[in-house]
Amino acid sequence: VNGVTLAYVDTGGPGEVIVFSHGFLMSHALFAPQIAALKDEYRCVAYDHRGQAGSEVTDGGYDIDTITEDAAALMKALDIGPCHFVGLSMGGFAGMRLALRHPELLKSLVLLDTSADSEPSASKRQYKMLAMVVRVFGLRPVVGKIMSILFGKTFMADPNRAEDRAQWRNHLLTGHVTKGVLRALTGVIERDSVYDQLGSITVPSLVMVGREDVATVPAKGKRIADAIPGATFLLIDGAGHSATVEQPDRVNAAIKNFLEG
Repeated sequence: VNGVTLAYVDTGGPGEVIVFSHGFLMSHALFAPQIAALKDEYRCVAYDHRGQAGSEVTDGGYDIDTITEDAAALMKALDIGPCHFVGLSMGGFAGMRLALRHPELLKSLVLLDTSADSEPSASKRQYKMLAMVVRVFGLRPVVGKIMSILFGKTFMADPNRAEDRAQWRNHLLTGHVTKGVLRALTGVIERDSVYDQLGSITVPSLVMVGREDVATVPAKGKRIADAIPGATFLLIDGAGHSATVEQPDRVNAAIKNFLEG
């Protein structure tokens, strides 16, 4: 679709459709706990962004506008609109733009650990430096730093989550640290702000953010919720930037309650 081959999973079933869109450096596995909890009642579709995980590494098209059109084209190809859309971080960038540009494809919008603003200059410099290291030496020298951005202090310090941490560390080290990932990073950090447009979103919206998120701090989530008419805002205690993994039960309950409402 839209000039790219996207990998996706689809639980099937007769229920309303939920589409899950992951964050940078992750994959559809970011939503495994949510799919497990919701698949008996909803049809769950989760896909990988171009250049990441199982999807095709293309020469171009990594700007967030094209990423948004990838999602719209996938939904049209599967004939699953209007549907509920759940986006985390980069997936949230796409979700907001879908709600603004393709409202006919959405029934509702759930945004997790994301931002409506452009990337701050200080963060751009940090991520560009990380990209330079990865380009030359691979991800291993900086994987600890990246883990501390993707996950909160509670998750990182919990001895009972050691296996989960090892799984995600391995995912990062064995993933596509290739041209695709580096191109996707450029698309993420060079995105334009859509904050001034959020007042035009008309679908029911839920905004969640981990209280320990250092990548998109809670204030960014509150700012989004305040700008979208009628949106609900929820802080997830004990979670950082990957709330779906860090506090799956809390996130699952929030999504389920929102959709039932």
